[in-house]
Amino acid sequence: MRNTILRWTFRVLFGLFLIAIIAFYARQQLTARSDFQEGWAAYEQGDYETALRAWTPLAEQGYEEAQFNLGLIYENGKGVAQDHKAAAQWYRLAAKQGLASAQHNLGVMYETGTGLTENDQLAVYWYKRAAGQGLADAQFNLSTMYENGRGVKQDQKKAAQWRQRAAEQGHAAAQFNQGVMYYHGRGIAQDYKTAMQWFRRAAEQGLAAAQSSLGLMYAMGTGVPEDIVYAYMWANIGASGSGEEQNKPRSDFQNQIEQKMTPSQIAKAEKLARECIRKQYKGC
Repeated sequence: MRNTILRWTFRVLFGLFLIAIIAFYARQQLTARSDFQEGWAAYEQGDYETALRAWTPLAEQGYEEAQFNLGLIYENGKGVAQDHKAAAQWYRLAAKQGLASAQHNLGVMYETGTGLTENDQLAVYWYKRAAGQGLADAQFNLSTMYENGRGVKQDQKKAAQWRQRAAEQGHAAAQFNQGVMYYHGRGIAQDYKTAMQWFRRAAEQGLAAAQSSLGLMYAMGTGVPEDIVYAYMWANIGASGSGEEQNKPRSDFQNQIEQKMTPSQIAKAEKLARECIRKQYKGC
């Protein structure tokens, strides 16, 4: 009987101890989240010094999001002297805890030799870890490493696979590159219609290179029926960057198309371009 009571008492005390521990850590997490949000609000308002004061203690306590944000602050010199080595240190701490964005940024620093000794193998290592978590930027960067054989054996098939994953997530540069690969048949079967689809998806996000490529496809009738009006429309949008006149010199491509057009066609193309811009390049 005495042993039964002792066991019951121990279980009750142990249960109360666990509840107290859980409550303690829950309060810590709430406090950390509150301090983190305070820092974020300051950061968005351009008050980088306040953000730094809020995030530094959290980062030192192992809060990975704060560590990553300190990396951003030091990398970009926001409220502090720009320090790529310090940025790399904070990114590494967050990356080791599994934060995909920190893993990606650390990979970039290894690839470019910014704040760290350039090392393509380590760049690939960190890109893989972030890409495996679904980060589109890392997937795209990993695809370029495979494509160019940097830090890893050149493999066009794997490059295409990682680029596809990034493109499907809406990564504009990956979408454009996927279009280029289908256009030229690099690592995948040549397919002009599919190239056109990827160019369009990137163009709808405002990527000038993709917009210009659409103009070229319409001009040549490649993957789409030839249409000089739409060729001129996309050529103008792509050349201006934002789709609006910015006193930029006209490209040879624009001039070549215009020479084949009537005044009414030019007017129609310019009207379509304005409408396309208003629709933010969707459904043009």
